[in-house]
This record gives sequence, structure tokens and C-alpha cells, in this order.
Amino acid sequence: MRILLSTYGSRGDVEPVVALGERLQALGAEVRVSVPGDEEFAALCARAGVPLAPAFAPVREWVKEMTRRRASASPEGVAELISGQAAEIVARQYDTLMAAAEGCDAVLACGLFPSCAAARLVAEQRGISYTLGTFCPIWLPSAHNRPHEYPGHPLPAGVTDNRVLWDHDIATKNALFGGAINGLRASLGLYPLDNVRDYVFGDPVLLACDPTLGPWSPSDLIDAMQTGAWILADERPLPDGLEAFLEAGSPPVYLGFGSIAVASEAGRAAIEAIRAKGRRTVIAHGWAGLGLIDDREDCFAVGDVNQQALFGRVAAVMHHGGAGTTIAAARAGAPQVVVPQIGDQPYWGRRVAELGIGAAHDGPMPTTQSLSAALATALAPATRVRAGAVAQLIRADGADVAAKWLVHVLSRR
Repeated sequence: MRILLSTYGSRGDVEPVVALGERLQALGAEVRVSVPGDEEFAALCARAGVPLAPAFAPVREWVKEMTRRRASASPEGVAELISGQAAEIVARQYDTLMAAAEGCDAVLACGLFPSCAAARLVAEQRGISYTLGTFCPIWLPSAHNRPHEYPGHPLPAGVTDNRVLWDHDIATKNALFGGAINGLRASLGLYPLDNVRDYVFGDPVLLACDPTLGPWSPSDLIDAMQTGAWILADERPLPDGLEAFLEAGSPPVYLGFGSIAVASEAGRAAIEAIRAKGRRTVIAHGWAGLGLIDDREDCFAVGDVNQQALFGRVAAVMHHGGAGTTIAAARAGAPQVVVPQIGDQPYWGRRVAELGIGAAHDGPMPTTQSLSAALATALAPATRVRAGAVAQLIRADGADVAAKWLVHVLSRR
């Protein structure tokens, strides 16, 4: 059984797919993992022992180029820009995945919608099984939540019926991505689609998030199987310098915004808020390039680090609300301060607050004062107790559940 796993996105999109690939290999499946070829992701695949088939472009380079294009676009032209980007991703990723899928029996796709569309087209052309995986409930049609609002395509004013809004979401995705998908289909001699969303989503969808952190209520709008989060075990030791820093004082606060390019002022405001609480800081550079703001010895900067080993030793985790960081902190029982920026991050911030395991910052632009207030909640003894209790509920077997399901379903087919 040969399975192609595909994603295009940041670390939060890549690491779960690598975790799934590792578990599928353990069950005897032959796996190919197509993810961006950035050095950090190549190292991740090597650590997990899964073969890498690089996606159409390294994602850091792509993000920089898309950011440059968006900066020069008018507000009215953003939707057109998204459609143009989608067409480029679909076409280039289709060529890449068509080659990677040679000899495969199935493809599972995660990540950006246009990349998943390319994977769906490859599966159709090769006559193999296709499954979509996603990491947050809000991306799936349900009467219990509203769809994501895209630039240039606001949700209808005054409409509160989520079913109506999800019908509108079909039109939005057709407008943004339909041209790219149907244009490629036409070049392949395929009929056009009048609902690209449901074509890409397929049936069923694997929902790869923890049921405690991101519960899914069954929906008649889509069939979703919630497996739990796909977590890759990390056995790497902490760097010697960080180990010494941790041992030298009370537990610090971890500060990191992952692949989100927050303003440098956010890092300064965070460190000042942490200092105001009498705490030290472990600051992760991330894609934003966060760093030390002075030469005081109460801060330690790190690059890629084993969060599973670190988060159990910190007083709190201040982050952007990525799905991966959220569950890593929750598993460790570390209180959280979520400063959401885009996408599903506000959802994870809200869940952290609702569960009582931390605080969600109001808005993407923090100040020392606003972060200090959020930290007061996270550092409260009751929050630590609650975070420890919730940690006992977090599942670690999601990748194994998904791998066994895929092997079982594909064996029947």
C-alpha cells in the first residue's frame, strides 16, 4: 500500500503530516511525504524517517513573495490577487504531486485550499483514493460555526443562520478558487465544477485536532471523523545553554510566534510585560526573527527547540495560537497567553480562555499593558491547576488513530 501525504503551509501544517507518515510506516504502508522543501522541514522528515518529495516551492520564499505582492495591491485588488495566487499554486502543485503520486494507491491532502485542490485533481486523474485532512473544526461546514471570511468577500450583513452562510461559502470559494481549478481541469479535458469547495473537501474529512481542545459536533453538512491531533514525538534534548538557563532560576515564560511575522514591537512589549511580573523569558526566534531587546541576563533566545521537553518547565507559554503550539502547551499543562493574528488562531485563543487554561489577547497588536493583564490570568495559581487537569484529558494517539483508519479503509477499497 503506497500513500502520498501532501501539505503546503507552515510548521503547523507540516509536522502533523510528518507524524501521520511515521505512523503509517509503522503499520507497514509505503509513504511519500510532499511538503515544502525548506531546510527545517527536510530535517523534520529526516528525524521522523519519512521520505520527502518536495512541494512546488519552499514556503518561506513563497510567503515573502506573496507578502510583497499583497503590499503593492489595492484593497479592491486583494481578492483578485488571491485568485491569481491560487491559480499558480494549483498548476505548479499539480505537476509536482502528479509525479510524486506515481505508483500510489491514495493521496491525503492538508494545508492551503489550492494545494489540496491540486491533490484532488491528481487523485482523480490517477484513479486513486483521496482524503482531506484539516486541523481545526471551524474550517468545516457546520450549523454550529460561521465560515471564514475572505478579503473582498464579506459574509452577508445581518445573516445569522450558519447554514445560509455556509451556502454563501460555496459561492465565495467558487469566486476565489473556481477559476484556477476549472482552468486546469479544462486543460486536462475535464468537465467544469460548480462547487469546488465540496469537490476539494470530499467525504469523509479527517479532523486532526484534540476533542477536548477543539470539539466537533456532528454535522449533516459534512461527514468528519475526529481522530485527535497528529503529534510527532520529539526526543531531542534541550540545548546545553537553555538547560543551564532553566536551572538558574524560577520557571520562565516562553515567548514565540512561530511562522507569524509579528512586528518587533510585539516582542518588546511581551518581554517588558513578562519582566513586570518578575519572570524571565525564553524567546523563540521563529519566522518573525524575534530576539533579545537588551543584554540583560533574564532572557534566553532559541531557534527550533523541543517544545515537548520545554513547555513542562515554563510558567506560561505566550504564543500566536497556532494549533501545534496550543496543543503542545495544553499537553504539558502550561498556562497560555494567546495573541491571535490570522486564520484559526482566534478560535484557539477562545478555546484556551473557555477551558480556563489561559487568556486570549483581544486583537493582534499587543501592548505591555494588555499583555500584562493577560499574563496575570495565565500566572494565577488557579489557572495552573486547571491547565494541569486539562492536560490529563489531551490525547496523544491521533496520528495512530488516523493511520489505522486509512489503512483499514484503503484495504477495503
